Parts: sequence; structure tokens; C-alpha cells
Amino acid sequence: MPNISQPTGQDWGTVNVGRSSINRSVVPKTAAGVSRAKAMGLVTTERKFAAGTNASAHNASVNARKIEESEELKHAKVDKDLSKAIMQARMAKKMTQKDLATKINEKPQVVGEYESGKAIPNGQIIVKMERVLGVKLRRPGKKPAAKASAVGGAKAGVVRGSPPKMR
Repeated sequence: MPNISQPTGQDWGTVNVGRSSINRSVVPKTAAGVSRAKAMGLVTTERKFAAGTNASAHNASVNARKIEESEELKHAKVDKDLSKAIMQARMAKKMTQKDLATKINEKPQVVGEYESGKAIPNGQIIVKMERVLGVKLRRPGKKPAAKASAVGGAKAGVVRGSPPKMR
């Protein structure tokens, strides 16, 4: 029979789990007990300002309104001209918004937003619509190209490349 040795160095002392009467401080449960503990210096209190109130939320709405009203933070929306052009081209092809959306692999809500003018313009989506509808749509943010001047088709005062060669 093999000789089994007991592990040494383990503490087999008793452990008290749960409530213990050792070093247990008494917490006052009444207002009189709390005031007595304050007088003895066992309890300190801190004053919290606006604790438990929702006063700060009211001030935030004023700031949020200022942000909403400012012009620099507004997104560019689809022009009414573009939305009308999309709608007319779709109707000419006798397609529904859902049909157009499935052909361009987008959700029907996206087509609806473009036609209502609420969408933020995306060039890729507009190009997909152009292909499916077979029309050229005006892209947002692009200005008409500047007309070339009469002298050689170049802008006056602008020199590009090397000087002209003499023959």
C-alpha cells in the first residue's frame, strides 16, 4: 500500500462567515441617534448642492437650443430641384420608391428621404440613381464650371507648365 502524506502548512482554523459580533460598529437608525453621533464626532456630513434635483437639465436645454439654431452646425440637405428631378425620373420609369431602392441596393426610406429633401446628400447614392433612372442629376455642392476665357482657353494671369516653344 502506498504511503499517502498529508499536505502540511494549511490553516484549518475556523472562519466566521456572515454576521460577526467582533468589531461591529453600531449605526444609528433614528434622527436623534444621528445627531448624538454628530455631537460625539463619530459622524461627519457633507452638504451636496442640487443633490437629487433635475435643475441642471433645464439649463442644458437652453444651450442645446442655441446649438440647434446656429447655422454652422447644420447639415447640407438635398435641394428641392434634385428631389423633384429624382421623383419625376422615377415616375417616368413607372417605378415605386421600393423598386428604385432595391435596384440601387438601398432601403426604401433612403429614396423617400431624397425625394422629400430630408436626406444628407451622398454622391455614391446619387450616381446609382442616375444609372438606374437613366438621367443626369444635379449634384449638390458642385458649382457650374467657369467659362474659359477667349485667349487660348486659359485663365488670364495663370501660367501652367513651361513657356511656349519658339519655332
